[in-house]
Amino acid sequence: MTVMEIGSPLALINLFGAGGILVWHAIPGRRATVRLVVQLGFFAVMTGVLLYYGVVPYHLEGYGDYQSTDLTLILAKVLWWIHLAWAVIGFVRLYLVIEGHPRQARLLQDILVAVIYLGVGLAIMSFVFGMNVSALVATSGVVAITLGLALQNTLGDVFSGIALTLGRPYHLGDLVLLADGTEGRVSETNWRATHVQTLANNVVVLPNSVLAKMTITNLTRPDRSQVQSVTLRVAPTHMPSMVTGVMREALASCDSLMRDPEPVVALKSIDAEAIVLELSYRVATPADRIPARNEVLDLVYRHGKAADLKLA
Repeated sequence: MTVMEIGSPLALINLFGAGGILVWHAIPGRRATVRLVVQLGFFAVMTGVLLYYGVVPYHLEGYGDYQSTDLTLILAKVLWWIHLAWAVIGFVRLYLVIEGHPRQARLLQDILVAVIYLGVGLAIMSFVFGMNVSALVATSGVVAITLGLALQNTLGDVFSGIALTLGRPYHLGDLVLLADGTEGRVSETNWRATHVQTLANNVVVLPNSVLAKMTITNLTRPDRSQVQSVTLRVAPTHMPSMVTGVMREALASCDSLMRDPEPVVALKSIDAEAIVLELSYRVATPADRIPARNEVLDLVYRHGKAADLKLA
């Protein structure tokens, strides 16, 4: 069957394909299942009609002298490829889900959608318009290498941003401690950099490529409670058991400390100069660290003085 003989069916396919585009946009994005089923229906009908009339969308057709019919055939094949892309994208949007991590899932979906559109675009250029895609890809590769070398640092930040987004070592608002000693809350994160607002109310902008190589301690996970420790040196004028008992009483009288788990007093070492103790306790939030430490030191001093303990 010649191209001219199937002109009318092709025109109907074009109308059907255009209708599928309108239906695709008319169905709300939240109804992903309905959109996918409808899209598959349009795609299946278009595929069946094209194959019935001997038109293979993934083969390059030899176009004849009937320019209007050729344009109709080209449009029909382009619409078929578009509907194929949307059908695959429908599966990606519906079934690529990372439980409890919607942002990571959305990022992976967007990357796959971009790859699908790129592949369909190359297929249309090759199978519909007869372009030499291999030469185009080779030329694009040279351009990509040149741009990659010129934008090496920027691309490093972008890919590091993708890795950080997928790994999610922190969320917005988390309190983090970096390997270089920077401590603050994550106030903003984007493809290029992460902004950390420090306790001094300054904003440190860290390129993602630098941040990805750092050790990041998230002070907000698994919960907001924090463990602190205070080291004391007491003159060895009393028995160690008596000294540890006084320290336990001091910690028990602190209102800023959590009671579960209980504060711990550990003997670190003892010699002729001092009894070294480590007082460990937990506070409810990072904001309680300084007030709790102040209260602990004050009460340790008070109880130690009442028990005639002297600091070494």
